[in-house]
Amino acid sequence: MTNELERKATPALPRFRPNTDILEREDGFHIFVDMPGVSKDDLSIDLRENELEIRGKSLSPREENARALHVEFGDGEYVRTFAISDGVDREGIRANLKKGLLELFLPKAARFKPRRIEIQAE
Repeated sequence: MTNELERKATPALPRFRPNTDILEREDGFHIFVDMPGVSKDDLSIDLRENELEIRGKSLSPREENARALHVEFGDGEYVRTFAISDGVDREGIRANLKKGLLELFLPKAARFKPRRIEIQAE
């Protein structure tokens, strides 16, 4: 019951859809997500069946003896969801957060990786 009361008392943060680049390389898919101000502790990445959900919270530092006259870097929550195909090896997904840039690596499943066919000479 306490959590429900806390949720009602806490105002919802503005929600943003972070800018994202997706690259396909021979080894897999590389997803770059712009998440300025998000720390590792305020980031969650969840995989449910064929859906990968990324959530990150950015909270601006507050100064006790300062009054904000103009604010463009406010608190906010980043949310982005991706559909994942069967061509992804779900067990091999990795994530790295560095200086506000989240990089996800989704390796291709072995059966979807390109392979060279050897030509037999007679």
